[in-house]
Amino acid sequence: MDYSILADVSMDIDREFMKNNEIDFVPMTYMLGEESHRCEEPESDEMMHEYYDKLRNKVATRTSQITPFHYVEVFKTYVEAHRPLIYLALSSGLSTTYESALMAVTMLKEDYDDVRIEVVDSLGATGGMGLLAESACENRKRGMNIKENADWLREYAGKVNYWFKVEDLMYLMRGGRVSAATAVVGTALGIKPILTIRPDGKLDTVAKKRGNRQAMHYIVEQIERNFDPSVSNSVYICCADCKKDAEQLKEEVLRKYPKLNIHITMLSPIIGAHTGPDMLSLIYYGTDRV
Repeated sequence: MDYSILADVSMDIDREFMKNNEIDFVPMTYMLGEESHRCEEPESDEMMHEYYDKLRNKVATRTSQITPFHYVEVFKTYVEAHRPLIYLALSSGLSTTYESALMAVTMLKEDYDDVRIEVVDSLGATGGMGLLAESACENRKRGMNIKENADWLREYAGKVNYWFKVEDLMYLMRGGRVSAATAVVGTALGIKPILTIRPDGKLDTVAKKRGNRQAMHYIVEQIERNFDPSVSNSVYICCADCKKDAEQLKEEVLRKYPKLNIHITMLSPIIGAHTGPDMLSLIYYGTDRV
């Protein structure tokens, strides 16, 4: 089937799979100190290590929302090439990108007769979008047309499970996810909040654990609750430059599910700006989203 698959560059995905399946990306920009950086595709691990080291040294970072006009410029290339497109957007519960993309499609339909763009709300982020992109490519190979594939992605986006811990609560405080008092006290006591992305695509704190060991044990317990290997054997572990923790988490998951295909990826700067260094996540398809 002749259609493209496009995603936010905030997606984390196995680089070899990405290159072998011609996944395209919507560029995004982020600020690091006073410097503006344009992210065209997932950054290298080396670059991300430098990025998170700068965050550890208190260099400020921030991101900005993408406007509908930016999407018009990106989508127009596909429309003018008469190439249908599935676009995987960052969760509507975390960003306005989904709404901006829908608005861009409406604007393009005013100027072009043949606009075949399916905008899919991932209801998630990072490696969850990677899982969905993998599935989109496999569905295309199996012969699904663009509408069938987009409908499948919309159904299964709600079955991707996200469990993650953060190291520095101050990043969540700046994003309005926890109160200032919680951030100060939690950081002082070594509390690791465990967060998930709810079925509506919004963040939620589900547990608080003291220290990495307890936090990781809690995360591993979750996959036993509802993991569904019939959808995909792929699992993503996304980390913000804490590869040692990621490898440990991988080993613990493989003890329970030795045949899994586990990808460890470095968290993009777009999402890392809101979580800070040393975030660690486990992402997989479940029978539902807890």
